[in-house]
Amino acid sequence: MDNNKEVILLKRALERQKQARIQAEKILEEKSKELYDMTRHLKAANSKLESLLNKKQTDLSDSFMEIIDPYVILDLDYNVITMNDSAINFLGYDHRKEPINVGKMVHYDYVEYTLQAFESLKKVGVLKNYRAKIVVRDKSHKFIQINGSVIYDTEGRPIGLHGIIRDISQETEIKNLLAEQRRELNIIVDNSPLGIALTVDGKIIKVNPRFSELLGYTENELIHSTPNEITTCYDEEKCSDFVGELNSEGQDNVSMTKEYVRKDGATFIAKTNISAVRDEEGKIKFQVVVIEDITKEQELQEQKEQLLSDLEASNKNLQEYAHIVSHDLKSPLRSISALASWIKEDYHDKLDEAGQEQLSLMQEKVASMDKLIQGILEYSTANSSQLLSSEVDLNEVIALIKETIYIPDHVSVKVPKTLPTIICDRTKMQQLFQNIIGNAVVHIEREVGLVQVLFKEHKDLFQFTIEDNGVGIPKEYHEKIFKIFQSIGNKERSTGIGLSIVKKIVDRYEGDVWVDSEVGVGTQFHFTLKKSLLTEQSKSQA
Repeated sequence: MDNNKEVILLKRALERQKQARIQAEKILEEKSKELYDMTRHLKAANSKLESLLNKKQTDLSDSFMEIIDPYVILDLDYNVITMNDSAINFLGYDHRKEPINVGKMVHYDYVEYTLQAFESLKKVGVLKNYRAKIVVRDKSHKFIQINGSVIYDTEGRPIGLHGIIRDISQETEIKNLLAEQRRELNIIVDNSPLGIALTVDGKIIKVNPRFSELLGYTENELIHSTPNEITTCYDEEKCSDFVGELNSEGQDNVSMTKEYVRKDGATFIAKTNISAVRDEEGKIKFQVVVIEDITKEQELQEQKEQLLSDLEASNKNLQEYAHIVSHDLKSPLRSISALASWIKEDYHDKLDEAGQEQLSLMQEKVASMDKLIQGILEYSTANSSQLLSSEVDLNEVIALIKETIYIPDHVSVKVPKTLPTIICDRTKMQQLFQNIIGNAVVHIEREVGLVQVLFKEHKDLFQFTIEDNGVGIPKEYHEKIFKIFQSIGNKERSTGIGLSIVKKIVDRYEGDVWVDSEVGVGTQFHFTLKKSLLTEQSKSQA
């Protein structure tokens, strides 16, 4: 019985040994296959990677495997032997799962350049700052920079390559963006109508085409010259002060007008702006000089000033002439009027009714002529005399007009709403309202005539309306009546000047004047006065 047990135990032990032997053979077979595959791979790599078996280099490789940047070891045909986790994550490929050839990752635009770079690496042994674009597993493009070297065996023969990859996609994107912005800026500068020069320590180092064109020099001729060699400042002392201010720490921009001398000796006037570009310490590194040819504008300005001077003198002469003519014409008219009056008084018993009527008609014509002369005098000064602004209560102005002009008994002038007090020329305002009201009261034929002065205040202007229930004005005259010597109806009542004076006064206050009227119903004269101009005129006299 005991013998049987021993036999059973021995059988079991033998069976276990047999199974262990089978398992060991299987493991040995697998390991032999791995060894064979590794040997075949090493042979395909065209070298024995003895250096990788060298302890020193093995330790070096191990240390590279731990770095943050992607690190790759290749055979001489650019197949990946191994790489660290950073490289796996960056490239999206895993050498443990599939064969990888880095040459196939290179973007087609960089293939030729890459082949040249890697051939140089094999010859020289070192690759520094190689930059290219690659396509990673997810098909995205990345810009990389590689620093690498050749791996040699113990006999000094190249057996592989290794390198560190740095992602410079963002850096390249910024660089390309800056390059594009620089290109756009160059396009703007090169096509600018303004002359632009860059100076360092007072000497020109770069100019744009317009600067060369204005001066008549080539860019090379202007380089290293100083702005003072081609310019003359109108006020040297003032220009020196400007430059002094620019050199100080607080001033970065100055402007002045300078005369520039062209290569052919001709000159032109230019508005000159100088801007300082400072370094981190606040010291001037560059100066940007921008010039604009204003010769024509300067000539036009001088012509304008001369014309304004001539116009002022002409207006003054015109006013003096108008006063002289007025005096010279009115004097004989007064004499004629006086003589007619004396004849009527002294010879009233010798003149028949027809003679008396003719003398009265003569006096009326003289009065009409006197009114016409006075109107011409007022018209000549309406747009040329200086405005004397002060606070004017327009209610007082209307009250004075009602006492001054002739208003028929059947007509009344009313102001339903209190008028404002504004800053203006009192005399001009009286002329303005008086000419319109005076025109209205004499053209009312109804039994009960009414003239109203109305008012509205807007944001930027005052609007006035003078409304009557008179005979009205035909539509074809709505614009004509504001021109001199244009009148309708009874010529004895109007000289055709009053409304043209109204137009001139309203124009001086940058307003508008217009009329709404219907024959047989009445007329509304509207005009506006600009608030800002009233304020400006008040300030200019303060």
